[in-house]
Amino acid sequence: MEISALSVAMPSGSINTGLDYAMLAKALDTVQETGDALAKMMEAAVTGLGGQLDVMA
Repeated sequence: MEISALSVAMPSGSINTGLDYAMLAKALDTVQETGDALAKMMEAAVTGLGGQLDVMA
């Protein structure tokens, strides 16, 4: 490969790597937020569990 072609190809590779990193970081943030919301929803589901119990003898 020629030096001029290599000098043109290398910066675009670093841009793609930076973009890949940014996309991965955003996806990780989204997964973490979704997990936190799911945990809160599960806690809310069991908070009132057993609060109203109808017992007929």
